[in-house]
Amino acid sequence: MAGIIEMNKVSFVAQNRSIVEDFSHQFEEGKTTALVGPSGSGKSTVLKLSAGLLVPNTGEVSFRDKDIFTMTREETLDFRKEASMVFQDSALWANQSLFQILELPLRIHFPKMPPRERENRIQAVLAEVGYKRNLAIRPAQLSMGEQKLIAFARAMMCQPRLLFLDEWTESLDDSSAQRLIQLVQRHQREQNTVIFVSHNFRIIKSLADYILMIVDGKMFLKLSRQQIEEDEELAHYVEKGIAS
Repeated sequence: MAGIIEMNKVSFVAQNRSIVEDFSHQFEEGKTTALVGPSGSGKSTVLKLSAGLLVPNTGEVSFRDKDIFTMTREETLDFRKEASMVFQDSALWANQSLFQILELPLRIHFPKMPPRERENRIQAVLAEVGYKRNLAIRPAQLSMGEQKLIAFARAMMCQPRLLFLDEWTESLDDSSAQRLIQLVQRHQREQNTVIFVSHNFRIIKSLADYILMIVDGKMFLKLSRQQIEEDEELAHYVEKGIAS
């Protein structure tokens, strides 16, 4: 299948330290890829680079063969409409109400959408993620798990074709985590693309078509779901590497 996101010899340095080095990979459209590895290995940085949220020091990141960082304003808006990110820390705006946070993507990408339709869309997505509290409050009034639900709802607001997920089930109880996993599975059935970071090997095995193990900011292993399913020793090696 064709690549939707391609990283070509990407490196990223922060505070004089190499975080990602010479990373190349083509993420297949319609497939799900898990980025795994020990804590501090550079997984989240690779995810943010692939989403165009960090600018690499060297190398290129492209979306449908267009360099993300040389896109026109219109092309960038189209990309941001099609691609959504759930951050590990949720990244909700502290000075906005939950309703304002959820409404903003619709205001940006569907400026002609009537207010009632925006409200209906917000309520429909919140029902899917299982959030039931008042939307007039601000993020500081939420638990970490509730913040994650709002962050996921925001990411789904424009019905994206490409999801970037960074530890999106952290801080959630089992039932809430399972609900979000089921939403990702529906996203997969619709032939959409998912790139995610997780330390949960059960989630990785159940969702990922491909697994990329990252160690010290470099590609260490590329595996398919079939390889993990057929080689118990390899699966154990990956699980052990994730937990370290």
